[in-house]
This record gives sequence, structure tokens and C-alpha cells, in this order.
Amino acid sequence: MSGIIASFIEMYHASSEKRHNRPFLEAAMAACAIVAASEGEVTFSERIRVDQIMETLESLKIFDPHEGVNLFNEFTDSILASPKQGHEQALAVIRSVALDSDTAELLINLCLAIGKSDGHVSLVEHIEIISLCGMLGVDPDKLGLDTRQVLDRLSGLSTG
Repeated sequence: MSGIIASFIEMYHASSEKRHNRPFLEAAMAACAIVAASEGEVTFSERIRVDQIMETLESLKIFDPHEGVNLFNEFTDSILASPKQGHEQALAVIRSVALDSDTAELLINLCLAIGKSDGHVSLVEHIEIISLCGMLGVDPDKLGLDTRQVLDRLSGLSTG
């Protein structure tokens, strides 16, 4: 009988932890989707990186990776189908969770992981990540995002 009770207690704790971390899962997938969809398509390497994030980040390991991937796909599909509306929906989810600096920085680091998944962060991805930093109150320089580099790349486009 005590084994059954212990099993129920374990199930309750797992369910409670999932409920507690669900908003972060949604915000993480929204942030990843914003960066992944920023160039108008989502690459295979970005999808692989989402799987890696789901399998390695402690607060997301409790979820079935397919649950996170499905959320990521929903956000990217929404952004690609209707960029302005999809982007705003994703930002609303991110804002609701990133109330402290640690969470905000973690979300930005996830964005960087997505951006670097194909070997480099493109200019569009870089701009998107810096915009997210501004929205979340994260200092991009603290995370190694050189805002001057973005300005240099942009000015190179306008003169070239």
C-alpha cells in the first residue's frame, strides 16, 4: 500500500513541476521561434538545436521533447504565416515569463544557441536577439552581443 502512495506522491510532484515550468517552456519555444523564423524559414540545424535544448536544460527535461517541439512549430508557423501577428503573440508569451533578469538572460542565451546552430548568427538573427534584449532589459554586451558589430554590418549594407 505504501508503494502506491509513494507512486501517487511522485506523480503529484512531477505534475506540479510541469505546471510550474510550463510558462517557461512556452516562453523558451517562443523566443527560439522568433530567432529561427527571422530569416523567413526554419533550418534543420535550428530544429536540431531545439531538441538539444529540450534534452539538456534542466527546467525543460521534465517535458516530453515532442511537446516543446510542437510548441516551437506552432510559434514558427504562426510567425511565418503572419509575421506581425505571430511575432506579437510570441513576444506576449515571452514578456509574461521574463520578469527577472536570470530568466531573461536564459531566454536570450537560448536565442543565441538557435542563432549559432548553423555556425554563425546572421545579421537578421543578431538584430532580433538585440531587440529581445532591449524588450527584456538585458544588456547585450554582458552576453557577448556586440551591438557595434550590428551597426557596422548595417552601415556596410547601406554603402555597398
